[in-house]
Amino acid sequence: DQGVVAGDRVAAYMPNLPETVIAMLAAASIGAVFTSASPDFGVQGVLDRFGQTAPKVLLACDGYYYNGKTVDVLGKLGEIVGGLPSVKRVVVVPYVRHRDDLAGVPHARMYADFVAPFRLVDDIEFAALPFDHPLYILYSSGTTGVPKCIVHGAGGTLLQHLKEHRLHADVKPGDRVFYFTTCGWMMWNWLVSALAAEATVLLYDGSPFAGANRILFDYADSERMTHFGTSAKFLDAAAKFGLKPRESHQLDTVRALLSTGSPLVAEGFDYVYREIKADLQLSSISG
Repeated sequence: DQGVVAGDRVAAYMPNLPETVIAMLAAASIGAVFTSASPDFGVQGVLDRFGQTAPKVLLACDGYYYNGKTVDVLGKLGEIVGGLPSVKRVVVVPYVRHRDDLAGVPHARMYADFVAPFRLVDDIEFAALPFDHPLYILYSSGTTGVPKCIVHGAGGTLLQHLKEHRLHADVKPGDRVFYFTTCGWMMWNWLVSALAAEATVLLYDGSPFAGANRILFDYADSERMTHFGTSAKFLDAAAKFGLKPRESHQLDTVRALLSTGSPLVAEGFDYVYREIKADLQLSSISG
């Protein structure tokens, strides 16, 4: 409806929310290229990335929560849109407020208003495109200058993720897969592909140490998580905090604990099997 066609870019300046996944799937269905950044990025950090990819539609939140604090981003959003002349429509997801004053954000509409005309649509037409048609644009870290764009094709991404999920991580239909990630990290793209393995994807946004450092383990129990994805840094911090989840939580459904981001040291393996759970597969899957 906004004139987005195959090859156009759709960007998300979003927390790890269902609406972010929905927007990615919608873009992919028509062959648009999806790219994302986390709302904790500053204005220049976003412009360094999206300025290169020239999105036509930008999905954004009004704010986010972190460690008990509410952070407003509408001010930053107005500046970002002002620096992205390619953007024709901004869709604002009300995360920290029910409804927002969008006067300071050019081309903006609320998410509910944006999708309202299509609420009766109950089927999706998927564009048939070449195997290597671009699906995602990710970015290098930006530690050596402006972040560099990295294009990932639809066919290669899907095959690689299906291999890692079904073969490496033993993700089965009906499993419940979680990875602690923001939308500024490639693990978000990895996580969402678990849908292709017929798994349920568990989303979380915020501090991993909220709730007296227990919130992710609480989540694992409450949602009957099968795959707990995290980082070596998180496991190291949990050990330093003296957490003993095997004593405080059930974790009976967790079959795999996946660690990435940096190498997991030997002591980290010992900690997991001693203090988290003895009968699971701990995999340091990258880093």
